[in-house]
Amino acid sequence: MHIKDIDLNLLRLFDAVYRTRNVSRAAELLDLTQPAASQALTRLRLLIKDPLFVRAGGGVEPTPKADRLADAVRSALGLLEEALNESALFNPLDSHKVFRIHMSDIGEGRFLPDLMVALRREAPGVRLETLPVPRIEIAQRLDSGRIDFAFGFLPTVKDTQRVQLIKDRYVVLLRAGHPFAARKRSGPALLKDLRQLEFVGVRTHSDTLRILEMLQLQDRLRLTTEHFMVLPAIVRATDLAVVMPRNIARTFAADGGYTLIEPAFPLRDFTVSLHWSRRFESDPGNQWMRGLIEKLFRE
Repeated sequence: MHIKDIDLNLLRLFDAVYRTRNVSRAAELLDLTQPAASQALTRLRLLIKDPLFVRAGGGVEPTPKADRLADAVRSALGLLEEALNESALFNPLDSHKVFRIHMSDIGEGRFLPDLMVALRREAPGVRLETLPVPRIEIAQRLDSGRIDFAFGFLPTVKDTQRVQLIKDRYVVLLRAGHPFAARKRSGPALLKDLRQLEFVGVRTHSDTLRILEMLQLQDRLRLTTEHFMVLPAIVRATDLAVVMPRNIARTFAADGGYTLIEPAFPLRDFTVSLHWSRRFESDPGNQWMRGLIEKLFRE
């Protein structure tokens, strides 16, 4: 086989199937029909003289030959994309680019106000779209360009470029005047006394629920919601407590009506990072937005 026999689109298809482990999903990423993707994959198999992928539960698995090719193909595609974009210019004042960002609802509350103020000043035509992405899909969607960035505490997201923005920790938010906060204690005594509280939990922020489980407080959950942003009204109107990031809790407490306590939780400390794909490392728009975000939020 000679390199002249290989169509670049076949390599793009190979990379998409390898990343998604699914021919239909790869076809969707490349705006192909499923039959067209299957025919192209058959052509590549004949050229490579290897099946490349075999059927597995719910998708496909790569052959050893495909595993050996994958890194080289992804690297070559990335280098080519960088070369093609190298001379591209990004003028924030004139740009109408849309940046798509993975963010939780609590991340939106923490980052979007300051970011939108900065964009209005420096890039008035640039638009943002935020959307929650399942953590298992974040790296894949960054690599495919379906999202540009991901904000958050995402320890399970691998194979991305990242920069640490904020060090944070989990605390307990209570209404002002809550009787639990009147008594001063710390250390093991404070952790033990948490059993006196009833909690509201957030399903999409699993580490807070995991902390309650580790402290054997899951039976003290009285409400479980999908989102953090509904919690201030609930906490303020009840005696329920919520485990949440200190940065956000301080924002609520600054407006009055709330008090914070800081137990020595297991898994208490965490970091919020900005993630992006190596494939778009040299993209001028990506570089500009990364710089703006770091300037605004990096501690």
